[in-house]
Formats: sequence, structure tokens, C-alpha cells
Amino acid sequence: MSNIPPRVNVLGVNICATNMSNVLTTIESWIEHDGCHYVCLTGVHGVMECQNDEDLRQIHNDSGLTVPDGVPMVWAGRLQGFAQMARVYGPDLMLEMCKLSVKKGYTHFFYGGDKGVAEELRENIEKRFPGIRIVGTYSPPFRPLNDQEERELRKQIAWLKPDLFWIGLSTPKQERFMSDHIHKLDTKVMLGVGAAFDIHTGHIRDASDLVKKIGMQWLHRLCQEPTRLWRRYLYNNPVFVYKFIKQLMTGKY
Repeated sequence: MSNIPPRVNVLGVNICATNMSNVLTTIESWIEHDGCHYVCLTGVHGVMECQNDEDLRQIHNDSGLTVPDGVPMVWAGRLQGFAQMARVYGPDLMLEMCKLSVKKGYTHFFYGGDKGVAEELRENIEKRFPGIRIVGTYSPPFRPLNDQEERELRKQIAWLKPDLFWIGLSTPKQERFMSDHIHKLDTKVMLGVGAAFDIHTGHIRDASDLVKKIGMQWLHRLCQEPTRLWRRYLYNNPVFVYKFIKQLMTGKY
């Protein structure tokens, strides 16, 4: 498909050299032409998770789109000559697609979050975008679905046929789910948006635009969830910088 962007190698993970406008256009094209694709929204955490997991790296590289969800991904792309790259932040992408869906009539399904969060998200989005068509929600258990749950989910999605299937799980759970289910569930586009469910329901406070612009959103998140996130940021971030500088200097990662 001609509107699929080139990809930038960031420690072996191929990040699309794209921006919000181009991503919206691509997803719209998939929906209109009965596509079947998944979208990874990836920052430093996702790239670092891929360093010791070849299967996860391949999931990212086999996606319909793997977009720069973190500012460091944008910097990495621009250093390699892709000036048009811009951040595609998961919660913002969700809002933009919801806005477009009101005009186009696209349907949505929300999968993920703690118990009740997906339904709470549905209520909030319906208030924010009157006329939007959210056809269902599902809050999965904190384990892989068993056989009965898998059958029930497939049956539900086969009946609803949502255009957009939003997944609010953590990385790498959501990427593995998308890779495993993209051809099992009757939907056109799957999008793994991580914390977007909690942000749009107020369970996590979003950072200011300035904090996002200067690449310090990780610190904002760390202050809210230090016990869960300290290793992700205080270990992964310096190692990412070291490895990426090495890639730039040697061509190897």
C-alpha cells in the first residue's frame, strides 16, 4: 500500500518514519478497504523489551505500523535523516480516531484495563464524542484467556465486527495479543495503546504539553508509579542512550 511509511532502525526495531496525520490516513485506508492490521505504539520501553526477545522484536517489525510513541524515537529518526517524524502518542491517537469516527461511522471495541475501566472509558468517550459507536468492552483477567474465554471473545467479536479494536494492556502483553489475535478476531485494525485507558478515565494523570515536548514524560509517570516503573525508566533509559549512540557510531546495535 503506497501510504505505508519507511521505517527507521532503532536497536533492531523498525519504527515508522511518520506522524499523526499520516497514521490517521493509513488507518482510514485500512478500514475503508477491509484491511486486517495491528499497530504498535512504541517508545524506549518497547524497544528495550525487544533487546532480549527476538519474538517480540519480530512482532513489532511485522506490524502494519510501529509508530513513535515516545519523543526519543522521534529524535532517533531525525538523527537518521527523517525530518518528517513526529510523536504519535497513544492517548492522542485514540482521541483523533474517535473524532474521525463520528464523521465516518467507524465502530470501536475496548479491550483491557482493570475491572470496570473499559466500561468507564466507554462512558467517558461517549460523553466527549456524541454519536460515536462503541459496540462493546471487555476487561480480561490478569492471565492468558482460557479456551472458553477465547471462544466467547471470538463469538462476541464475530457478531459485533468492530472496525477498531483498542487494547489497553502493558507492553509486551498487548503486542503479543495483537500478533496472536489479528487473524482470529473479526476486526480491521488493532491498536495497542497501553496507559491510554487509564489516562482517559482519570486513573493516571497525563503530563503537560511542555513536559511531553521536552521528552520528560517518563519522569512524570515515574513520580506517579515509582514502585512499578522505577526499573523501566532508571535502568532502561540510560542503557537505551548508550546502545543507540553505539548504533550511530558503529552501525551495529
